[in-house]
Amino acid sequence: MFASPSEIPAIARALDSELRLSIITLLQTKDMNITQLCTALGIPQSTCTANVQILERANIIETKQIPAQSRGVQKLCSLRYEKLMVTLTDPVLNTNASKIETEMPIGLFSDFSVNAPCGMVSDTGVIGYYDTVASFLDPSRASASLIWFTSGYIEYKFPKNFQSSSRIESITFSAEMCSEYPGHNNIWPSDITLWINDGEVGTWTSPGDMGGVRGLLTPLWWNTNDSQSGFLKEWMVTESGSWMDGKKLSNTTIESLKIDSAASITIRLGVKDDAKNRGGINIFGAKFGNHAQDLKLTIALTHE
Repeated sequence: MFASPSEIPAIARALDSELRLSIITLLQTKDMNITQLCTALGIPQSTCTANVQILERANIIETKQIPAQSRGVQKLCSLRYEKLMVTLTDPVLNTNASKIETEMPIGLFSDFSVNAPCGMVSDTGVIGYYDTVASFLDPSRASASLIWFTSGYIEYKFPKNFQSSSRIESITFSAEMCSEYPGHNNIWPSDITLWINDGEVGTWTSPGDMGGVRGLLTPLWWNTNDSQSGFLKEWMVTESGSWMDGKKLSNTTIESLKIDSAASITIRLGVKDDAKNRGGINIFGAKFGNHAQDLKLTIALTHE
């Protein structure tokens, strides 16, 4: 995890507690639900929940809702990062460094090859027809807030809005995603792969298609039995390799992506036909799910 100066207060508060450090230690070995944490630490559920929320706000752990063994849902907690790096220097004061952030609406894809079941909806209604690949050519796709398909890929072209003399230190891509299952299935793994300029960055295994509990931004007209929210995931490519939420993912580097010779930065998301877990993909836009963002690409530059 790379923390900026603005994130330090929340992180410092999260780590300034023996109890929260104990929670982090427990989660280093395995994911645990609130009940398991309470039992291991000998604390009330209200105390555990409050401290888990502080760690969530600091982006140190993440939680997801999964079906309970008897009924209802349970909150499963997992550690997001193995390492934490804090940047004390304000990047604004460094005139030789900058970041360029571009947010792309999920409906503005430039290419696709998808397999049904598939579909798109905006925050107000269905775009085209369910399970009809031809609907992905509908001009109304520009307003899409949720896109899903079983396998294949969807591709976006981001502009190279920086000078050719600049040196790229890192490329970070983030999106809210989960698996795809008819209706929803919170335990339905899917191997979702990211490519940048045809270079395979790495694969993340989504644990399921999250539904049953309405997403914070999901419109009221959308059935709660259908996909409701995903997981905000972040891929980062640096000069030394590729990372997923701070964990080493692959040896793909900035140099191997050949950004300098390309006309644009092409982002491709998909599920391979030969994936071990071929469980589809849901991509959430800024008006669906739990996170008010579309597809976000951040380029960190050093100016020569």
